[in-house]
Amino acid sequence: MLPLWIALQFLSSLPVSLPGMPEPRDLGRSLLCYPLVGLLFGLLLWLASQLLQGTPAPLHAALLLALWVMLSGALHLDGLADSADAWLGGFGDRERTLQIMKDPRSGPIAVVTLVLVLLLKFCALWVLVERGAGAELMLAPVVGRVAMLGLFLGTPYVRKGGLGQALAEHLPRRAAGWVLLVSVVLCLALAGGHGLWPLVVAFAVFCWLRRKMCQRLGGTTGDTAGALLELLELAVVLCLALAA
Repeated sequence: MLPLWIALQFLSSLPVSLPGMPEPRDLGRSLLCYPLVGLLFGLLLWLASQLLQGTPAPLHAALLLALWVMLSGALHLDGLADSADAWLGGFGDRERTLQIMKDPRSGPIAVVTLVLVLLLKFCALWVLVERGAGAELMLAPVVGRVAMLGLFLGTPYVRKGGLGQALAEHLPRRAAGWVLLVSVVLCLALAGGHGLWPLVVAFAVFCWLRRKMCQRLGGTTGDTAGALLELLELAVVLCLALAA
């Protein structure tokens, strides 16, 4: 259970506390639990949506989005903001890009990116709420966190030291492959009547973003992993809304 608690503490704002700093081996194994965290988020969103039945659709969607952001503590939105600033301000230079990502300040590109992503998520949720969305609300949080596992499994981590390096170096790779396989089956089940295309689009976005990371940085960082998650969640909810 310890890897799951580590994953919950790192990926969520839920009141989870650990007795001390986990061992690197346990940090690596916590990556295997990321899809479970995504499933938990999805279940909470679905439950909240059921409780909000009868609420006007715009308010319903706004409350779901607020819950979604609160569950993660805006952790991945922060990574998206840092990545957006760094990608523009880095001018294609690896070291400058990495340096900008470490700056806690957010520039106008970060603000615009966050506004657009949240606006599009809100509009997509509005459409899904009006169409009576059910279990498919769980799909995007699961896909985003499955993608993080896949990213750490197949992409070098470029920052030395810290939590991200421990995650990447101590991930049990064979077990991760099986978890990915089971997670794909779960995503197919959650997609239901919408078919494969939200997952195909998400996979295409994943491959494109990973390629861009490798071209610019030679791999991934915690910030770019968070940006990947946010953009994949957005891609999935947009696909679901367009198919609704």
